[in-house]
Amino acid sequence: MTRVRTAHASGVARITLARPEKRNALDQAMVTALHDAIRAAGADDGVRAVLLDADGNDFCAGADLEALAAMLDAGADAEAHRRDADLLGQLFIAIRALPKPVVAAVRGRALAGGAGLATACDIVLAHEDARFGYPEVIVGFVPAMVMTMLRRCAGEKRAFELAATGRLVDANEALALGIVSRVIPAGSFEAEVERTITTLAATPPAALRLTKRLFYALDSRGFEAGIALGAQTNVESRATPEFREGMRRFTKGGKEGA
Repeated sequence: MTRVRTAHASGVARITLARPEKRNALDQAMVTALHDAIRAAGADDGVRAVLLDADGNDFCAGADLEALAAMLDAGADAEAHRRDADLLGQLFIAIRALPKPVVAAVRGRALAGGAGLATACDIVLAHEDARFGYPEVIVGFVPAMVMTMLRRCAGEKRAFELAATGRLVDANEALALGIVSRVIPAGSFEAEVERTITTLAATPPAALRLTKRLFYALDSRGFEAGIALGAQTNVESRATPEFREGMRRFTKGGKEGA
């Protein structure tokens, strides 16, 4: 059964969660398929940006609880559970490490690992009816790997409240919390998602690659070290053919050609 569908056009790799009958819940097969799709997008020089979306009414309900229950019933040992958890964690790392921008287009509910999957992406475009939440505690579970993204997005106090209560937030509150990049009205959602991903695909890829690398590298650095790394990246970008061509166009056409 196909868990993930991929398509490529005009520099965009579209990766679609294709398990709507399970609200796109994440089992091992689906996470592995997402890994493969992300890896393929990274290896394809024709891909400049990645769009992650979903079939059905919900983006992703999180971990497939039936699959987890089956592991428990089968008497899986701690190592098997660790491998299962690591598989999802490594997917989040792969999205972050991909040297191309990844955009999540979220309709409906993005819950638990599904919320983590969205926030692992670089840009999150939320349909006005989208809902986000981390309800793991309600079933005695822990929003474990997803907490890394949540804490960075929402800050300590707000992130803990969401993780500890499991309450759902609508798209506008998610925007205020920093969980999403933008909220888009229903009538213009598809067009705006397309405009955003098309703009990214048309942007010089070396500039995007260096921007993404620097942006996340700043997480582990203090102020002065961050400025120094920024200067180093600035120098790297000046050496790219894209920058040189862009400067030639600017100086040839003046401000109007910028």
